[in-house]
Amino acid sequence: MATKITMPRLSDTMTEGTVATWLKKVGDKINEGDILAEIETDKATMEFESFNSGTLLYIGIQEGESAPVDSLLAIIGKEGENISDLIAGGSSSDKKEEPKAEEKTAEAPKEEAKEAPKSESTALPKGVVVVTMPRLSDTMTDGTVATWLKKVGDKINEGDILAEIETDKATMEFESFNSGTLLYIGIPEGESAPVDSLLAIIGPEGTDISGVAENFKKGGTASAPAKEEKAEEPKSETAESKEETVETVSDGRRIFISPLAKKIAEEKNINISQVKGTGENGRIVKSDIENFKPAATSQTPASQETAAKPEVTAAAPAVKPFVPAGETYSEEIKNSQMRKVIAKRLSESKFTAPHYYLTIEVAMDGAMASRSTINSLPDTKVSFNDMVIKACAMALKKHPKVNSQWKDDVTVIHHHVHIGVAVAVEDGLVVPVLKFADQLSLTQIGANVRDVAGRAKNKKLQPAEMEGSTFTVSNLGMFGITEFTSIINQPNSAILSVGAIVEKPVVRNGQIVVGNTMKVTLACDHRTVDGATGAEFLQTLRQYLENPVTMLA
Repeated sequence: MATKITMPRLSDTMTEGTVATWLKKVGDKINEGDILAEIETDKATMEFESFNSGTLLYIGIQEGESAPVDSLLAIIGKEGENISDLIAGGSSSDKKEEPKAEEKTAEAPKEEAKEAPKSESTALPKGVVVVTMPRLSDTMTDGTVATWLKKVGDKINEGDILAEIETDKATMEFESFNSGTLLYIGIPEGESAPVDSLLAIIGPEGTDISGVAENFKKGGTASAPAKEEKAEEPKSETAESKEETVETVSDGRRIFISPLAKKIAEEKNINISQVKGTGENGRIVKSDIENFKPAATSQTPASQETAAKPEVTAAAPAVKPFVPAGETYSEEIKNSQMRKVIAKRLSESKFTAPHYYLTIEVAMDGAMASRSTINSLPDTKVSFNDMVIKACAMALKKHPKVNSQWKDDVTVIHHHVHIGVAVAVEDGLVVPVLKFADQLSLTQIGANVRDVAGRAKNKKLQPAEMEGSTFTVSNLGMFGITEFTSIINQPNSAILSVGAIVEKPVVRNGQIVVGNTMKVTLACDHRTVDGATGAEFLQTLRQYLENPVTMLA
């Protein structure tokens, strides 16, 4: 049966998209994971992959044309299949579109009578809007509600942050595009659900929404909302009690603080008794913690330490229970959405791309001298990693075959250089991208890397900032690792693993002298990068790193 592909929502603020380039044409065979088109959003031009297999039967939006999110983009099905009804029929033929059709009927009452029979239910009550799990990145298939910032019964204004949603790449704030009262929560905190599952229902206060969740489930997109509806009242009470977390400090005062604010305070070791709340009834909210500046008094550290010690001591048994010698102990930690996607993507890369590895040792004495000179300038700070990124960017311009991507029918050679920089975060690994890295100076690269690395660790990166890499650099040298290999970050064809700089005896001009060397290993996809091609790239990289002044030529 033919499947409709609609204009995806590739960022949280995207309302329409432009097809920059079609990479497939009508009649082409499509495999799951193939890149169909490059779509320009409000933030970046991103590749859009197919989640279906078959033949591309129809293209609904031509290159250079724009259309709203959920417009008919393409149809994939069996070769020769009749799709005239799908082209003319609108969203009624696609089950996944039914909830969105219901959402539209709430905003356009004139269409209620037409849409009601198709959704197998009566029209939504006037003013009621069904909010679904958003697709916050182009690779997102499931989302996890990290924190609800509103509870059932709260007033919602357009632009209010409803929840923090964990995607495969980052934890992002999800704002409401509607006003009203939060009538129903479909996905509790900590639980995951597919994109387009029932997330919440917003409407006028006191509106009867009984049956709305069940009817949404009949559309085939919600994840067990019937159970949630039965348990709505107790869960609402639970959410309310969680939202109004109460802490008692040593002087007997009761402090009201939101769960998110409490979590951030614990991460930053902030004593909440010193924070003034700006929320309702003096409640401490996220912004209060983020804007908090400790008072410069001698008592502050002491009181903070005193307050912190009992909490740590009390919490320790729950985290690390006493285990007698000789007895086994294990614990289960729920896999985050990021960890699941890392496992999936790296497994796919390792088992589909034939990896091979090339290692060279680079003399870094010249780089160390150049870095010392550069950093002696006022307000200038450049790291060795910045120099490696710059050298890679320039070497890729000379060896574009390394800057490539494998597809079943063609090999794509990128003539722009977007370098991904692997950054370790609490839940795993993210790869922010430096766009047009070959055009950036060393100081610009350094400033950009520090910016994106800092925001990555604070989960403030946007999906568009992690898309479009053509090559990746992974550096473990700061941990004392002298040599390692990495798994290719697909769809890239190569990744460079950078080790630590080591001082050791080396032979130069027939003499044994003390030198500084660094090992780098290039992992290549043999489908696109042959051994000689990879070796030539490393030779050029060595020339740039051993003689940094050549990067200015």
